[in-house]
Amino acid sequence: MSASIGMIGTGNMGGALARAIAKSAGPEELLLTNRTRAKAEKLAAQLGCRVGENTQAAEQCRLIFLGVKPQGMADLLAQLAPVLNKRRDRFILVSMAAGLTCQKLRALAGVDCPVARIMPNTPIAIGKGVVQLCGLDVTEEEFGELEALLAPAGLVDRLPEELMDAASAVSGCGPAFAYLFLEALADGGVACGLPRDKALAYAAQMAAGAAGMVLESGTHPGALKDAVCSPGGTTIQGVRTLEERGFRAAAMDAVIAAYDRTLELR
Repeated sequence: MSASIGMIGTGNMGGALARAIAKSAGPEELLLTNRTRAKAEKLAAQLGCRVGENTQAAEQCRLIFLGVKPQGMADLLAQLAPVLNKRRDRFILVSMAAGLTCQKLRALAGVDCPVARIMPNTPIAIGKGVVQLCGLDVTEEEFGELEALLAPAGLVDRLPEELMDAASAVSGCGPAFAYLFLEALADGGVACGLPRDKALAYAAQMAAGAAGMVLESGTHPGALKDAVCSPGGTTIQGVRTLEERGFRAAAMDAVIAAYDRTLELR
């Protein structure tokens, strides 16, 4: 029995995507492969899917997810190219490597097949992530299939490819920036006398609630910020301090730095 979806690479991101796809497509449709086979076997045992080799996924699967870092993509596709070039049926390569365009991926594979790119972030592990999607020679029906497969991961949004790297700098790198902010807020609470576990729980729940307010209300974050800042109150003094220390400029610069680095990976 063959699987229709291959996941090559079951690290943090590949493993989280495999969990999401197992929910939408069913574990029987999934074939997992990994450089360390035991890692794929452990995940497969949890999900109820099968384990194989990279070349097996390349030979059998209609959707082939490439869960390797940009620096490892050329070697992986060189390994898969002889198998892919023997196929006469339609299949799609789906990459999650930052910076590598669909055209570049197809050139590395040396085969004239449809290519899709996805940019997932780590919160997909709990179904609260963001996945941007674009493709080259991917049909509307195939885009719909990919969107349905990835839906359990969180927000799935189709973008023109030229915006993928900018999107990745915001939502792909953004969790690390958010974690730094949460840690700093908790440290501030500890400095004011709160137990660390409570300070961190309060900061995390606050951030989840604030993000939910933006998403559900559709209100601009500046307006929501103004609603918290009473005249002469405590919050406006904290906002003033953040502005003095260049908080917004630093956040913008972090996104731009991540974007610039992504361009270097092309």
